[in-house]
Amino acid sequence: MEPRINLMTNPVGARISKRFYAVGLAIQESPLPKSLQELVELRASQINGCGWCVDVHTKEAAAAGESAVRINLVAAWRESTVFTEAERAALALTEEGTRLADAHQGVSEETWEQVRKHFDEDEIAALVSLVAMINA
Repeated sequence: MEPRINLMTNPVGARISKRFYAVGLAIQESPLPKSLQELVELRASQINGCGWCVDVHTKEAAAAGESAVRINLVAAWRESTVFTEAERAALALTEEGTRLADAHQGVSEETWEQVRKHFDEDEIAALVSLVAMINA
């Protein structure tokens, strides 16, 4: 398959790509734990049906210290007992943020309250930005 456009050879595309990279770097350097970042990206990738993304974030989650059991249960996190309340809040935000077009309601008050309960402002900024970036 041939790419339709090479963003790096287009001046506007190259500038945009650099900004995306900068946002990604800011998220990586945030206080949001790397393992949680990977679980969030994995869950959004599952919802979006991106096989390549699922593969990458599965491997990155393992490299960040996640167990095979937890990685395998990300899609069924609601029914699983292996995730903390903070992780559940992040995964709920991920699902609701990823499915904005499906739900037409945005992130629920209940989910937002749970996120605020478990994360500080810096972590929330990183988490919301991470969900936006993985879905961009």
